[in-house]
Amino acid sequence: MRVLITNDDGVHAEGLLALKRALDPLAAVTIVAPDRPRSACGHSITLHKPLRLSQTTLADGSIASTSSGTPSDCVTLALLEVMRDRRPDLVISGINDGPNLGWDLTYSGTVSAAMEGAINGLQSFAISVAWRLERVIEEEEDTPRPRTDFTQAARFAVRLAERLRDHPLPPHTLLNVNVPPGAPTVAEVTRQGIRRYPGRVEGRVDPMGRPYYWLGGDLPEDTMEAGTDVHAVASDRISVTPIQLDLTDYPVLKQIAGWDLSL
Repeated sequence: MRVLITNDDGVHAEGLLALKRALDPLAAVTIVAPDRPRSACGHSITLHKPLRLSQTTLADGSIASTSSGTPSDCVTLALLEVMRDRRPDLVISGINDGPNLGWDLTYSGTVSAAMEGAINGLQSFAISVAWRLERVIEEEEDTPRPRTDFTQAARFAVRLAERLRDHPLPPHTLLNVNVPPGAPTVAEVTRQGIRRYPGRVEGRVDPMGRPYYWLGGDLPEDTMEAGTDVHAVASDRISVTPIQLDLTDYPVLKQIAGWDLSL
């Protein structure tokens, strides 16, 4: 297999290296990832400034390509430049250091990179270690968050890559995977759940007397419905959610089809 790896945590993120090492026995791995963290950038692309593409050395001595662009840019650059003569069989985005659950998908650079793979007709999935955000926020600010263990997520990524090799998804479909911390062994196929963050804006004043703002958020509000990704992860199960690129709400399409909207 030829596998393209990208992420939104940056090319030197520990999760990316753990994924690459786990895949090495199975596949020919190519890495094209952002040169710095790009979390929560969504499915943005760079149109109004040039993109840079260079090479860097990872902690294990292997070579990776890195870009000044977003995760979606990285997939495009990989397909049209870095891998133009050897199109990948599979695109994997991750392993993200943190959850991508429920409505997080609309913000996620990790998931958006997998979407870009699906748009280009490639088998794709995003994978994240979904540590509990509540626990992190409740810790004292002076206490560093424990280092994330990517071992189990990397093992699951290999298993899923093998499955997709033998049982491809329909066109323009991707998988969003969230792996609880620790060593979960049970995986559940789930639907997208509901997760939202109550908005919070903190206003401050800079030394010149000009106001500026930090966007933040309180603890996520999860709707714990059985069968959803947020419920599975809260129950220490790996969630695997199929995502389609068609966002049309078909029941509402039928509902409003008879409206007279002409001007």
